[in-house]
Amino acid sequence: MTARAPGVRGVPRVPRVLSIAGTDPTGGAGIQADLKSIAANGGYGMAVVTALVAQNTHGVRSVHVPSTAFLAEQLDAVSDDVQIDAVKIGMLGTTEVVETVRAWLERVRPAVVVLDPVMVATSGDRLLDDTAEQALRDLLSRADVVTPNIPELAILAGEDVAEEWPGVLAQAVRVSERHGVIVLAKGGHLAGDEVPDALVDARDGTATVAEFAGARIHATNTHGTGCSLSSAIATRYVRSKDWGVAVAESKRWLAESIREGADLDVGSGRGPVSHFAGLWARGGFDTRPLPTEVQAEWWEHIRGIREGIDDLPFVRALGDGGLDRGAFVWYLAQDAIYLREYSRVLAVASSLAPTTAEQAFWAQSAHGAVAAELQLHESWVSEDDLRDAHPSETTTAYLDHLHAVASRGDYAVLIAAVLPCFWLYHDVGTRLHPLSHAEHPYRSWLDTYADTAFEVSTRRAIELAMAAAAGQGAERREAMREAFRRSAELEHAFFAAPLERSLGVGAQG
Repeated sequence: MTARAPGVRGVPRVPRVLSIAGTDPTGGAGIQADLKSIAANGGYGMAVVTALVAQNTHGVRSVHVPSTAFLAEQLDAVSDDVQIDAVKIGMLGTTEVVETVRAWLERVRPAVVVLDPVMVATSGDRLLDDTAEQALRDLLSRADVVTPNIPELAILAGEDVAEEWPGVLAQAVRVSERHGVIVLAKGGHLAGDEVPDALVDARDGTATVAEFAGARIHATNTHGTGCSLSSAIATRYVRSKDWGVAVAESKRWLAESIREGADLDVGSGRGPVSHFAGLWARGGFDTRPLPTEVQAEWWEHIRGIREGIDDLPFVRALGDGGLDRGAFVWYLAQDAIYLREYSRVLAVASSLAPTTAEQAFWAQSAHGAVAAELQLHESWVSEDDLRDAHPSETTTAYLDHLHAVASRGDYAVLIAAVLPCFWLYHDVGTRLHPLSHAEHPYRSWLDTYADTAFEVSTRRAIELAMAAAAGQGAERREAMREAFRRSAELEHAFFAAPLERSLGVGAQG
């Protein structure tokens, strides 16, 4: 089986990042932290396990290292199938494991390799014997960036631990030059509130140092910060192709995750960072529905209104042809007033629409509202009567609602508010039309709203509104639904008004 081709121009839409490291059953460090970090920084994480570690927020209890033959099988299984965009290497543990990973790197040659040299426990104890330490030094030449803490940097350099920042930078220069790797020197182990980091590149014999200022965050949730940072850097570099950008962005993300770590309340020792705190705060937890799901939910939401419209004496009499002509003429005069203003609201929707296709649809609908008024209403109501008609309280309330929504300039909410005039009229017209016949007095009205062209326009209006709603957060989608419901309620009132007026129910103007 061969690896799949990379994404367009070699930059995948979602970076595919492989972590090669040990485990942490509490989820704060190791591969578990790597996978969270990769996901939080926009990548797809994969994992090959080098060691099974019994540990918690207080420390490591024991380590089980599977056979290197199985390790090699894991590595090959991934690379035979998946195009790997970056590799992050963490805990390796033994010389045999280091050599197995090195052989795989030489064979597969991943585009990006970030090495987090896990060599010293939080307690200060060395985790590798001398032979394994030398094997890890030899592995540096296969990495693009290495991210040691200060004690680990000293081991890589074969020197005593530096006590001051200039000494740390000097060691980083020597490691970079000696092993041909960029070194991210990290100042977290220094005393004081200033915690600088620096990218040090001396691969060509001339050292360049890019420093990143940082302030110490006084928090106890720092378990797994090294794992998390290196994974974030590997992921973000795939997108940016710039180590400085990747480090700066990853540091900001990690600082945010450390600050929010205490809220997790995980463990009684040094707890983990909150990898997804920023995403949770900015994006929330709610999933977004499909447009079809929104459509079904909104239609059900106004079921009572729809059933109420069906039960109105005006609608029943309109269907069977027994409606009083005077009531129908009065209704058409109000509808003419409504459609004139409705067309203006549709024109606002057109001006706010984000695409030319949507702009064109709402503009055409605005023209269609005026055309319907001219063609249908003037065949029943004289021009003088239309000119002399005054809006009823119901008509005024409906138009006030639409103009108020339009004035807020929120396209999504506006198209939700105008939707019932499409959807409910098409629904009523389609169901009443089969009741009509050639001599039906209101056949022309029924023909208009059961017409195929109006059906196409209604489906398009529903499609646009549902797509907009599905793309919103829960709060804004609810605002859309409420605007939609209010318009549906006013449609009910609009159908009820002609006969309520003739019966003297309410002041209708």
